[in-house]
Amino acid sequence: MYGSAVVLCGIIAAFVVHEVFRWLQKRADLTESKLDDIVLYSLDKPLTIAIIVCSVWISIALFVDPATLLGEYAWLFSGQYFAAAATLIAAWVVSSFVYNFINLYGRWMASQTETDLDDRIIRVLEVSARYVIWFVAILMVLRMLDVDITPLIAGAGIAGLAVALAAQDIVSNFFGGAVILADKPFAVDDRVKIDGYLGDVIGIGPRSTRIKTLDHQMVTIPNSKVSSSVIVNYAMPDVRLKIKIPVSAAYGSDIKRIKEILIEIGHEAAARSEYVLSDPAPSVYFLEFGASSLNFMLVLWAKAFNLTWDVQDYVNTRVYERFAEEGIEIPFPQMDVHMRE
Repeated sequence: MYGSAVVLCGIIAAFVVHEVFRWLQKRADLTESKLDDIVLYSLDKPLTIAIIVCSVWISIALFVDPATLLGEYAWLFSGQYFAAAATLIAAWVVSSFVYNFINLYGRWMASQTETDLDDRIIRVLEVSARYVIWFVAILMVLRMLDVDITPLIAGAGIAGLAVALAAQDIVSNFFGGAVILADKPFAVDDRVKIDGYLGDVIGIGPRSTRIKTLDHQMVTIPNSKVSSSVIVNYAMPDVRLKIKIPVSAAYGSDIKRIKEILIEIGHEAAARSEYVLSDPAPSVYFLEFGASSLNFMLVLWAKAFNLTWDVQDYVNTRVYERFAEEGIEIPFPQMDVHMRE
């Protein structure tokens, strides 16, 4: 009689708690933070089940003689089994919270990037977190029930070691991809130079990064190698690119006039071509006395990193034309040999 009343009260209390949680969840939907939604969702069902289980256990423990009612099954209602049930419910709560936290905030962070690698990482973390939490909970329950878990731990360690050795490259590449996503040294469509390969990034996968070279060839580089390499990104901090064009003139040429011509060509390129910027302004430097030439450097800024050859083609053509008009000789390597009698 009293036991049934306790169970009935437990069911009513569970129903009330469930309805309260539903009301709180509606209120939580109105807030900006999603953490309260995750907490309420994680506690709702486990707490409802826990109240019913507690009411049944209390009714049997206080008002029923388990030996008379259940005979050989009375041991099921001992304290250690109640603790085991509480541990499983707690694992349910923690697992649900971790899964929903990763699912919500992890996918939100992944949506801020262009690549799908972080989406895959989030899916793996969701599943892995649940497996780890339930594995630990089951080991704790077995330990509470006086079951020897040493073989299970040893077996899990050996299996984990075998998997780790077999998947060493896969794991290193996987975490290399995670490092790339976290550090963001480049993004898709950036022009980069990695391990001597120059090209445009066309994909960042869970195992490798793909680059299309300027020769229209596909290069696949393992993420572990990318994460440990020196990376030159021509698209950062912006897509502009400084281009240095060497120009040589013969000894005896008018240095002042050569610099004037090169500056004129630089401003002309900025005004007439679609490749060169006027700001920063072009500049010219007389660098050295070469073995057979006076060496200058014309510095221009291209509008984008993929216009290098266009700029060089335009400028070299104009340099050749202007030097020819001005009568300035463009030297070629030569050696003067003097013979003494």
